[in-house]
Amino acid sequence: MNWKISAFAPKEAVQAALVAHEDAWDWNPEVVLSGCEIAEDKPDDWVLEAWYPHKPTATDKAAVKALFAEGAPELTVEKLPDADWVALSQEGVEPIRAGRFHVRTPEFPASTEPGVTDFIVPASQAFGTGQHATTAGCLAMLTAMKARGVEVRNLADIGTGTGLLAFAGLELWPRALATASDIDPVCAGVVEDNCELNQISMGARRGELTMVIADGMADPLLAARGPYDLLIANILAGPLVELAPDFARAVVPGGHMLLAGLLTTQEGAVRRACRLAGFRLAARMVNGDWSILWLRKRAGVNVRAARPGRMPDWSRRW
Repeated sequence: MNWKISAFAPKEAVQAALVAHEDAWDWNPEVVLSGCEIAEDKPDDWVLEAWYPHKPTATDKAAVKALFAEGAPELTVEKLPDADWVALSQEGVEPIRAGRFHVRTPEFPASTEPGVTDFIVPASQAFGTGQHATTAGCLAMLTAMKARGVEVRNLADIGTGTGLLAFAGLELWPRALATASDIDPVCAGVVEDNCELNQISMGARRGELTMVIADGMADPLLAARGPYDLLIANILAGPLVELAPDFARAVVPGGHMLLAGLLTTQEGAVRRACRLAGFRLAARMVNGDWSILWLRKRAGVNVRAARPGRMPDWSRRW
């Protein structure tokens, strides 16, 4: 990504633009979009950034402006030096402590706190180092689920990125079957490397991790290894809504689902889709502007057959 468009606007406007982006069916999948606050002491001042592999055209600029309902801000276009911007954005980040987990890059020392599991996740081509509020929130929610007596024998991490949430699941339930999937082929090598760093065995047996490149739930291996009593999906609100029926078919009655990647303003739509698919809310957590949802599938729910879910490219999220 050698070019970037920036649009500075109030928090509400940028969040609304992110939602509009998810609904833009014709959005170029090569263009990565993100939004965040400018500084910790300015929580209401945000910037929307669009990353391009080419110099943005007039059409590209118009597409960004169209994401803002009214009063589109001025756009700043800049050329960036050749670099792996995902990796650079993650270098030197401080370790995080979420639930019973300490997540760090190799530059930092391991935690010596009793009862805390240390994971190493280098800056890489995949997202999910634990720094984002959604990933950290999932780590905290998984810890809470374990503390409340949830037992897991078969888990799936959909949109795994670096593999971190699957690693956490195996740490909490070490005898579980574990499957991780992502739509981005880059993630296969990233997860393999991270398994080696964290001494996690890859394989198809209990306590090992199976990795698959899959488009949503439409994959024979994901189907063959199910049904699951824990399904984790830290992706985007749009795919969560679209895939709710597919998730329901993949989770056992009484099973658990952990969803993240949705803004608090998008929570209602995600919860409605999950309720229609047969899930009820067990607990929710808010981390900054993001919602983390723990849901349970009701017993005796029949989900109508539908086409296998194909989701947009959410692989470059975090």
